[in-house]
Amino acid sequence: MLEPSTPVQYVKGIGPRIAEILAAKGLATVDDLLHYLPFRYEDRVNPRGIAELRAGEMATVIAEVRTSGLFRTRRMPIFQMTAGQGRSRLKCIWFNGAYLKDKFQPGQMLALYGRVEENRGELQLLQPQFEILGEAEGEAEQKAAESLEIGRIVPIYESAGQGKLTSRWFRRIIHAVLENLKPELPESIPAAVRKRLDLIASRQALWKVHWPDEGESFQDLQASRTQAHIRLIFEELFFIELGLELKRREQKAQTGIAFELNDAVREAIKKILPFHPTGAQKRTLKEIAADMEKPYPMRRLLQGDVGSGKTLVAFEAAIIAIENGYQVALMAPTEILAQQHYFSARRILEPSGYRIVLLTGSLEEDRKREIRRHIAKGNAQLVIGTHALIEQKVEFEKLGLVIVDEQHRFGVLQRFKLMKKSGEQLNRGETGASARQNKGRVGTDTPVRPAEHSSERSAEPDVLVMTATPIPRTLALTLYGDLDISVLDEMPPGRTPIVTRRVGDERADEVWQFLRKQVTTGHQAYVVYPVIEENEENEIKAAMKMYSELSKKIFPDLNVAVLHGRMEPDLKEQVMRLFQQGKIQILVSTTVIEVGVDVPNAAVMVIEHAERFGLAQLHQLRGRIGRGAAKSFCILMTSGKVSEEAERRLDAMVRTTDGFQIAELDLEMRGPGEFFGTRQAGMPSLQVANLIRDRDLLELAKKEAGAVLSGPNSEISQAEIDRALWHMRTRWQKTYGLVEVG
Repeated sequence: MLEPSTPVQYVKGIGPRIAEILAAKGLATVDDLLHYLPFRYEDRVNPRGIAELRAGEMATVIAEVRTSGLFRTRRMPIFQMTAGQGRSRLKCIWFNGAYLKDKFQPGQMLALYGRVEENRGELQLLQPQFEILGEAEGEAEQKAAESLEIGRIVPIYESAGQGKLTSRWFRRIIHAVLENLKPELPESIPAAVRKRLDLIASRQALWKVHWPDEGESFQDLQASRTQAHIRLIFEELFFIELGLELKRREQKAQTGIAFELNDAVREAIKKILPFHPTGAQKRTLKEIAADMEKPYPMRRLLQGDVGSGKTLVAFEAAIIAIENGYQVALMAPTEILAQQHYFSARRILEPSGYRIVLLTGSLEEDRKREIRRHIAKGNAQLVIGTHALIEQKVEFEKLGLVIVDEQHRFGVLQRFKLMKKSGEQLNRGETGASARQNKGRVGTDTPVRPAEHSSERSAEPDVLVMTATPIPRTLALTLYGDLDISVLDEMPPGRTPIVTRRVGDERADEVWQFLRKQVTTGHQAYVVYPVIEENEENEIKAAMKMYSELSKKIFPDLNVAVLHGRMEPDLKEQVMRLFQQGKIQILVSTTVIEVGVDVPNAAVMVIEHAERFGLAQLHQLRGRIGRGAAKSFCILMTSGKVSEEAERRLDAMVRTTDGFQIAELDLEMRGPGEFFGTRQAGMPSLQVANLIRDRDLLELAKKEAGAVLSGPNSEISQAEIDRALWHMRTRWQKTYGLVEVG
């Protein structure tokens, strides 16, 4: 009998060579194989008759091969096959179909699946998926294969190994595995949870998801909403949420810093406020401050749309830590953003006497060494930088708060690396009151020294993660499931909604006239160019070429400058300062301005080749304008033919400026794995669940996981809790490294 943990190579019909192909698909064990679910089903109980077909519908047809042949055209080879049922005939066409040249023989029975099209009054299937039925080595194998393929609802699997392991192969192997699986599979979800949610047994779910019962709703199968699907989806999400909830509780069991929020701290915060904060800013600061007062480490995500005031809230949190005698580290993903934070911090915090330093990779070595010395001695109270902050040479004297901006660009592991940065130096024996009594006050050069003799455990710093990419709740519950969440859902006063328009590049002259009119009334503008074919050289050439054209031919009388990622840091800083001071009227830029540049007077943005940008990136770029009281305009210029998906992105940009609506659509269009542009450490690769489709089950899984970890009660025994945790650690922790991070 097979066990779920049995390596696939020991399954009859697989062996070491095929096991290597399966391993590339992430299928290493019998359990992995059983969770390799069909991506769709075909109803071969009542297949459609050719005479019943209608144009526009998806259909399964079982028919006999009549004729086939390859036709070469000037553009491409086209393979055409005619299938028949009695007197009815159906043409099937495959473009670039030379690979099918010797595939079909007259008299073969086929299962065909595809969209029915009408061409000159004749119905046909374009690029249909197909299976040759009854194709087996011997009579026994042929009968077995037919029993899995005809007269029933048939599961369709993605093929593997460049098509060598077909859907048909997976059907045969998975059916054999289920027949040889040991009868009793241990139940890892507590009985009370299974009863409350009416979940069927694990073994039953595995059978029914691969081999649905006759009469099962075909609609529910295609929507993954049968009882079998719900059981397997819930189980996957439940153990992810269990791991994340366990991690949260373990973090709260760690020793943290109980910061004091007294009248002096409150006055220090009020002193830096340039205007009356929004209700959302007050609420989120209250949530953060409450966390910082607790004796365990804060782990909080601050998310808000572009321009919602996250940086100010982060600076307020920094003041709480600094006024309690601790250092603060703020890590940004790019030098431009780090510099932006540095300029903002100096403008807002330096007048109150706080000592701020900037540490980035491009600084000269002597300068970096000097800054690292100040950090190690505790002379620097707020340390702003890029990934240079997590280099081994950087040591903090007394790190109390870590702020990570645009965290999704780093990856979860880098966040934790910075959290652990201070190592043995961090608060060695000094927390809370003792820190406040000995802290180096603002304006003194005496660094804080930790107590030399103490039995107290080293305290973990608080962590605040900021993101300007609004994250749909489903992703937040998984990717950021170890963090508490604060949301800034209100814009600061005086902001005017941005007007977004889309135009073709044939109207470029009108766009430049409009831009000139806006600039001559005193506003500033961005002109942005995309990454072209993922080639930075091409990107810069495009920007430089247009900079030359705009500055010399179109706007020779205006101050036009260029900004791109390859410029020397000093030159980038100079251009940014001149633009912020209003001395540059039009800034031609690549996407380096996507985050970080804050110029309230910038009221126009022209994005060329807008169809090449991702939706989140377009929204981030647009967020660079509309930061003042003036009415702002974002013009999306497109060129050539625009794909259907790009049309949806552009339509969303014109329709709404709500980042949360845009994030939901972006998630729906790209899928969870690519939502952040690159797959990052910590994003689970789900086997059976889908974060978009299964939002309701994810919420339910989170609730039930929390209830299970609340401890034994009349419904759930300690033995069931232990079994669930063991299952989570042995199978799910291996599958989703997410629950291991930190």
